Amino acid sequence: MTTSAYADAPTAPTASERVVFPPWQHGENNDATERGLEFTVPQVDVLADFHGNLSNPKLVLFVGGNYFFAMAPLVKQFELENPAYVGRIYWETIPPGLLVKQMKAGGTITSGNMTWTVKPDAYFAGLQEVNDLIKEGLLGGPAIPYVTNQLTIMIAKGNPGKVQSLNDLGKPDVRLAMPNPEFEGVVRQIKASLRKAGGIALEAAVYDSKVKAGTTVLTHIHHRQTPLFLMQGIADAGVTWKSEAIFQEQVGNAISHVDISDGFNTTAIYAGAVVAGAAHATAANEWLVFIRSPSAIGIFERYGFKRYNKDTDKDTGKDIGKDTGK
Repeated sequence: MTTSAYADAPTAPTASERVVFPPWQHGENNDATERGLEFTVPQVDVLADFHGNLSNPKLVLFVGGNYFFAMAPLVKQFELENPAYVGRIYWETIPPGLLVKQMKAGGTITSGNMTWTVKPDAYFAGLQEVNDLIKEGLLGGPAIPYVTNQLTIMIAKGNPGKVQSLNDLGKPDVRLAMPNPEFEGVVRQIKASLRKAGGIALEAAVYDSKVKAGTTVLTHIHHRQTPLFLMQGIADAGVTWKSEAIFQEQVGNAISHVDISDGFNTTAIYAGAVVAGAAHATAANEWLVFIRSPSAIGIFERYGFKRYNKDTDKDTGKDIGKDTGK
């Protein structure tokens, strides 16, 4: 029998806190069938980007965190089509550069007071990053592209900063939460869009002057921190992938977004590959086939992703240079 320490904990969060603080999917992003004692206390004890059971997985996925919300329905559909994997998939959704660091550390990671080791079978990030890791020998080729995404300006509901465009992000009184170049590959695309909209001056304002002034907060894991900071009133806006804002709006969080015009926006191509020496290489390849299937693409489309088209889709953020993957 599964018991819960959530509702009965003396310091249990209020109803509003349970909405504001992650995890935002109420346990749906967990593939474990036997969960034992459930102990999740938002703001205090949460491992929101680690999913499933480590005891004996048949498939381990390292997925760039900006579509953490799509993984639950994707896993559910994959297991429907492949019943042998039910309850046997483990996945992580921290930023791609940090996943690479974990891979290079032999799969060992520490979160809070807990340390564990898990080696991935497949890795998913931007196409350029995946190709770079194939060249490095960390992944086996080929890279498999499957969907594209574009940027948006995520704002708190009501738009307290009165942000209407990328150029507004350079204003001294607009408080920003922006991905950190040291950890998050999306910065490459964001800087490309900032340059398109306002030149080097806008990029420098957002990622230099305002950082020094304290009006740009650099996140460690933007897909969790940016919406949280907006809902807490710490920031007025932040650039994220459009799919992330759509998810926050769908679950009813006090988040909205401002579209970036096509002329200033940047397209990213998502891709994956089998990890070199993967313990479950067959399973990894089955997932790579699934991720391009109509059923998987239909799930991605719920959040604004588009199917990758090799004849027309190009990564339009490359002018900023190679993502370091740190």
